[in-house]
Amino acid sequence: MSIFALDDRLIFPPAEYADDSGLLAAGGDLSARRLLLAYSSGIFPWFSAGDPVLWWSPEPRCIITPDSLRVSRSLSKRLRQSDDVVTFDRDFTAVIDGCASIDGRDSKGGWLTPAMRSAYQTLHAQGYAHSVECWRKGELAGGLYGVALGRCFCGESMFHRQSDASKMAFAALAATLFTTGYALIDCQLPTAHLQSLGGTCVSREHFLQSLRAAGVVPSLIPAAGPFPLGELTARAVTGVLQRWQREGGGAVGGGLDWARE
Repeated sequence: MSIFALDDRLIFPPAEYADDSGLLAAGGDLSARRLLLAYSSGIFPWFSAGDPVLWWSPEPRCIITPDSLRVSRSLSKRLRQSDDVVTFDRDFTAVIDGCASIDGRDSKGGWLTPAMRSAYQTLHAQGYAHSVECWRKGELAGGLYGVALGRCFCGESMFHRQSDASKMAFAALAATLFTTGYALIDCQLPTAHLQSLGGTCVSREHFLQSLRAAGVVPSLIPAAGPFPLGELTARAVTGVLQRWQREGGGAVGGGLDWARE
């Protein structure tokens, strides 16, 4: 199948036209409106330095829902015993720089180019892109960032400098989002790390239907998803997770699977 060549027009071909690898189109730019149209259409950018901008909609797609979220017993114990603090949007720049220096998707490095980082900084300033930080003894130990649209959080990348820090950040994010009505977290590509947290693989059609059900429709100016403020101690994260489990998944249904690890 041919790869679509994008020009200055702010349009994308349907995500269903992606090839077997998930590659849909090449070209265009990283303007905020193009990025928002991409995410709201089930498409994301991913390319290495020196390459044209490449746009993807892979099949299968990795997602985490309230029904699939997993928190291992070992991570739960770590949360209960930890003095770590998790914050939201405390230091977006530090998180995206951390993800760039400890690349999570491309072992050759380079996909989080300066242009990519600048694009997400713009989305952050507009209220679409957000970060979650895990602090250990006052130092940034790990974190993640992504884009919030409707009731879907599109995860982009995570990193850790100390053990379990990115998992703690993710547990805090998932607990908070799912208790406030979010329907899914888009993880894009499956990894062992994400699957240990409950990532499941679904068809592109299933993902796009879930995206629409979460209130996300293709748009140059989609509705931004609500995002928490402030901070949580690691112990408080455990409390939120346990309360959510007792309530059967809160506002969106489902339950928490305490994996035996």
